[in-house]
Amino acid sequence: MVRLDENEISFPDPELYDGHEGVVAFGGDLSVERIWFAYQLGIFPWYNPGEEILWWCPDPRFVLLPEELKVSKSMRKVLNRKVFIFSENKNFREVIRNCQKANRKGQSGTWLSDELMNTFIQLHEYGLAKSIEVWQDEELVGGFYGLQIGNVFCGESMFAKVSNASKAGFIHFVENNKNNIELIDCQSHTEHLESLGAKMIPKKEFLKILHENNERG
Repeated sequence: MVRLDENEISFPDPELYDGHEGVVAFGGDLSVERIWFAYQLGIFPWYNPGEEILWWCPDPRFVLLPEELKVSKSMRKVLNRKVFIFSENKNFREVIRNCQKANRKGQSGTWLSDELMNTFIQLHEYGLAKSIEVWQDEELVGGFYGLQIGNVFCGESMFAKVSNASKAGFIHFVENNKNNIELIDCQSHTEHLESLGAKMIPKKEFLKILHENNERG
């Protein structure tokens, strides 16, 4: 594993470097510049607050191809009944705050520190991060956020206060962006996203798609 210099924004090439269980580096900081650079390389931070920052590029990578989205009959009924209303970038701060507070199965705390949350808020203000909100009776009941790199959307975290809210929001987002999003990076496996069609692909294949999008941008 490579230790990062806080005074220099650089990372080992994730295509050439196979770290322990997907960790390619540690240390550094959570500045806007470093986070944005990391995601362009296919690297993301994931660590316990109070501990050293770990930078990941797992192999294989968990992704969703929009054309492979799976929508169950029960979810289609929920969407057709218009139980929820959806918006984009209407309340990024509340979405990320709710993601920070959300209880995760098998986790006692949150990986989303205040510092990292503030960095993503700044990225949103620069037009690089976006949120999807899910509303019910004018109340924010679900949503998710991530970074947009060309035609690749790097999903970060989601939350739901009522049943099916985050799933409905995700389906709505994918179905409405099939023409301008080539791939959604889900980072780590969850049964929730696997049920919607997400799958593992080789890291090399993921990085190829990501780099092609960087060149177009």
